[in-house]
Amino acid sequence: MSRTITARALTRKAFAPFGDVIDKPNYPGRIPINGGRARRLPPMAEAVAAGEGGGVFISLVEGDPYALPLKLDLVERHPLGSQAFIPLTAEPFLVIVCPDENGRPGTPQAFLTAPWQGINYHRNTWHGVLAPLGQPQDFIVVDRGGPGVNLEEWTFDEPWTVLPG
Repeated sequence: MSRTITARALTRKAFAPFGDVIDKPNYPGRIPINGGRARRLPPMAEAVAAGEGGGVFISLVEGDPYALPLKLDLVERHPLGSQAFIPLTAEPFLVIVCPDENGRPGTPQAFLTAPWQGINYHRNTWHGVLAPLGQPQDFIVVDRGGPGVNLEEWTFDEPWTVLPG
């Protein structure tokens, strides 16, 4: 038996239960700074770092590409912090999330980002691995670092197949 999900466009409303969409187009409330030569947008996501000794860190990640359809057999979550992925190119990437069902991942949902969209997973959200599509892609990653166990992985007994939308 094949279990499939279809990737759909990433929107703030659809992604809200799992995290925040980091996206510039049509974002209201730009504030002039630097003598009016720059504009600061309001915060789009909150970085969370729980647990003693933890902090928020900014890293670069180089992601190898995936192709669709994709076999999904592993998801993970971070109980001590949020995790944001901000692309450094306009190329789309695949975002997979699962609702939590009594400590286990529920049925996955898949989203395809628009150019320049990034995401911030809420703390403790089940999600797939970083999945650029078609070509390697670099990302700024904002997440928690420090002592404590901040990674839980779940392997599905039967994999899911993610199809393009």
